Amino acid sequence: MKFSVFSDILSKIEKKPLPGRPSHLKMMWAQRDQILKHPDTFSENPKKAAVLAAFYPDLNEETHLLLIKRQGGNGVHAHQIALPGGKYESYDLDLKETALREAYEEVGILKTQIRSVRALSSLYIPPSNFIVQPFMALYDKQLPFVLETSEVHSVIEVPLSVLVREDIVTSQWVQLSQSAKVKVPGFAIGDEWVWGATAMMLSEIRTILNDVL
Repeated sequence: MKFSVFSDILSKIEKKPLPGRPSHLKMMWAQRDQILKHPDTFSENPKKAAVLAAFYPDLNEETHLLLIKRQGGNGVHAHQIALPGGKYESYDLDLKETALREAYEEVGILKTQIRSVRALSSLYIPPSNFIVQPFMALYDKQLPFVLETSEVHSVIEVPLSVLVREDIVTSQWVQLSQSAKVKVPGFAIGDEWVWGATAMMLSEIRTILNDVL
């Protein structure tokens, strides 16, 4: 879909009720569902973070969504596919500011070219003890992405036409840090496998988009 057309229908997206937990459940495996059903098991002081789902035009003016592949290492989310974003800092005005700041630091997304920002449903991530607030936005991209290579291995530019397809939904066995292998739902996008919190956020985005496209 051309970015100009997608931009025109964003007003419908902005007014849609958020599907929230039902859309998250589509990408959730049983163990995580049990944890999230019992908020008393959460940490008393979860950390806050925010991510940005930026839709932008490619060189042919076709709409894409930006994902990143994180660098390796020993972190909980090393090597995983994610939306640009990160931890809330005390100097951020709010979580929207966090998402925009982190997106600039990680991939060079310019705040001045962002518009129509909408908050999505927040999501608790047990392994890292974060509550993450996603934001969906239009990005009038004019310059190439610039990667912070200490954090970002590469970018994955997902065509809107691919994002909403049903045949990208599948399951794989994943080795969780705290247990044996578990079969989890996710998205097969190109050669990459998107699962966990990012897949849950994308599931909500897909539900909203499929209602208006």
